[in-house]
Amino acid sequence: MSLKTIAAKIFAQYIYRKTLKWSNDPLKSQEAVFKSLLNNASNTKFGIDHDFGNINSIQDFANKVPIRDYEELKPYVQEVVDGKSDILWPGKPIYFAKTSGTTSGAKYIPITKESIKYQVEASRNAMLHYIHETGKADFVHGKMIFLQGSPELVEKNGVKLGRLSGIAAHYIPNYLQKNRLPSWETNCIDDWETKVNAVVEETKDQDMTVIAGIPSWVQMYFEKLNEKTNRNIGDLFQNFELFIYGGVNYEPYRRKFEQLIGRSVASIELFPASEGFFAYQNKQNDNGMLLLLNAGIFYEFVKADEFYSESRKRLSLVDVVKDVDYVMIISTNAGLWGYNLGDTIRFTSLKPFKIIVSGRIKHFISAFGEHVIAKEVEEAMLLATKETGANVNEFTVAPQTTPKGEELPYHEWLIEFEKQPEDMLLFINVLNKALQDQNSYYDDLISGKILQTLKVVSIQQNGFRNYMKSIGKLGGQNKVQRLSNDRKVANELVKYKVD
Repeated sequence: MSLKTIAAKIFAQYIYRKTLKWSNDPLKSQEAVFKSLLNNASNTKFGIDHDFGNINSIQDFANKVPIRDYEELKPYVQEVVDGKSDILWPGKPIYFAKTSGTTSGAKYIPITKESIKYQVEASRNAMLHYIHETGKADFVHGKMIFLQGSPELVEKNGVKLGRLSGIAAHYIPNYLQKNRLPSWETNCIDDWETKVNAVVEETKDQDMTVIAGIPSWVQMYFEKLNEKTNRNIGDLFQNFELFIYGGVNYEPYRRKFEQLIGRSVASIELFPASEGFFAYQNKQNDNGMLLLLNAGIFYEFVKADEFYSESRKRLSLVDVVKDVDYVMIISTNAGLWGYNLGDTIRFTSLKPFKIIVSGRIKHFISAFGEHVIAKEVEEAMLLATKETGANVNEFTVAPQTTPKGEELPYHEWLIEFEKQPEDMLLFINVLNKALQDQNSYYDDLISGKILQTLKVVSIQQNGFRNYMKSIGKLGGQNKVQRLSNDRKVANELVKYKVD
């Protein structure tokens, strides 16, 4: 056993014990974060405007600091972007993470010296928990690839600006620098297809042991490797042991991955965002991710089905229960206060607190009052592929509210198949029943003949990629919207339907 392997195992043991300490006393951990955040920001403009000095409880905080999304917090953020100090957090941020906006163009999410520390530590600790649990550490000798955005940064009023994944590339620990791929030059390529081709050239002859990225774009990388070498990924990278991912549910992609790899590979799910690093999977046999309660983020939760109600309640950890969808509200050491992240989560465990991501509060179908969410359509798809042998590359779902003639409305599933089901009717029926079983409102609409059984539109090979390219969102951290309450995405995708 090498010194590097021994050191990794010793450090993994240390981090495991440290994690146990705060996760076994979660409320105390969150109370300490809450008080620290208020104390640090009490003399900022936001802190003065919201009377932080007289906040003595979580309820006081909820009364004085309303829930805001980016658009509502933007007046404060804009002052930070303009170069002003002590607005949301003491001093100035060290980075802005630039992300795609909704109604106001690009969003600039502040990252401070305090918050980047926890972003970096969380990624590292996820791998250390894997080492501690499995005892496997030999992968530290191999090459590791993180498919990410360009690390090239620009400056805006003295603050560096870039994509989160590009910012994170500047914090690869020294002991991993020799293991890290692709090269800096390749990582800086902006065009995604050109970049992936360059990554293939740099990695096809390497001993890759860890590969990380959003599943859909890693799949593209694997397919190009396969085309280039005519070998499956498991034979090409015989020591490939660990796939690390985040951003989307891996399960719809797992069958295709295992087909490309030629075997199963251990995986770790992460829950990072520009606004903070919230959770990671710390047990291989548990898909719940450990909620990070000592990482400079204070959490509140609102039940998803009450979020748009005037009587919605803000809950803290002591109030939550399992198997309910909550909108996650965060206050952070980057200066986001009562911030609606937009993600919905579900607790799978309360001792310790573990979560799964169930969707986006704005990404749902409720054209008829059914409020179908991403988790439900993904679980339905997983069941349908298992029962019919179909393979699916990508899919999205939209309502069809005005069908032709006398037809009843329906949900339209736009699916790019790698392998069509032998029995499409069975595939559709399994999808439909799985959705009915999970969502009583959808079941009532089907049973009451308000909706007809869902319909499937087959999309051409690479249709989703071509669509993403057409809107300037091919690769990197961009994700296909899994479902929507209108037909903006669907109407573009039908241009790529199979004739």
